[in-house]
Amino acid sequence: MLPLAMLTGIAAYPLLSPLIFLTPFLVFAMLLLTFCKLSPRDIHIRPAHLWLLLIQLTGSIAVYAAICPFNPLVAQGALVCILVPTATAAVVITGMLGGNVAFITTYQLLSNIAVALAAPAIFSLVGTHTQMPFLESFLYICRRIVPVLILPLFLAWLIRSLAPAVHRRLTALQEVSFYIWSFSLTLVTASTVNSLVNQKTHNYTVEFSLAAVSLLICIGQFLLGRRIGRHYGDSVSAGQGLGQKNTILAIWMAYAYLNPISSIAPAAYVLWQNLINSLQLWRKDKRQGK
Repeated sequence: MLPLAMLTGIAAYPLLSPLIFLTPFLVFAMLLLTFCKLSPRDIHIRPAHLWLLLIQLTGSIAVYAAICPFNPLVAQGALVCILVPTATAAVVITGMLGGNVAFITTYQLLSNIAVALAAPAIFSLVGTHTQMPFLESFLYICRRIVPVLILPLFLAWLIRSLAPAVHRRLTALQEVSFYIWSFSLTLVTASTVNSLVNQKTHNYTVEFSLAAVSLLICIGQFLLGRRIGRHYGDSVSAGQGLGQKNTILAIWMAYAYLNPISSIAPAAYVLWQNLINSLQLWRKDKRQGK
């Protein structure tokens, strides 16, 4: 489904790129279905969660500051690859790898809340709205990001409390989120290709640099997460929490609030993280003699 979705986005980008406005609604739907599985009783914040959040928030700013003097566009791509929260699919992959599902579920919730609060401020300083007064820019971005990341959580818990039958139905529809993800990937791929095709001047060095930086960041986040997790006895869950990103959200954020060309970095991250996940699953099966 991964190559099919991306190839469809590439082939039909003139038709599909105008539909990018649907992305926040699709992300909202995916998060709603994911959070329907999460009970408030399942949330247990641990020290490892705090370390991962610290790396996610401060690391994105530090890497941006380090790269920006050389190339601001590549710095924006690196920033969004680190900043965005954990992928909705990370819970599934963590379970398949034998990790702690409760740990990754809690971190997914925490990272979504952290990004909803931090992203408007960061994008107001480094994004395409820097010409606006900071408070105006912050509120503008906040009105668009916070509902996408926070409202699904409260709506899921409200449905759980007030409409148990509806909640059970939504919980049973978890497979639907995979198809929503696939359609979202098609749209954001089409938008990225549209930005590349219609840019005034092609700078292939920058484009390859964005893909290369996202590879280094992807490998670095998986390794660093696993190292932190090993200290607390759960390397798999921490590695997936820091390394497996909500790339649909990342591409949309880059396209909407940064230079659209910077969305190449999270688009490439889709490939890198899926290659790493495939390798991890293959190694696990090999160890088990399958």
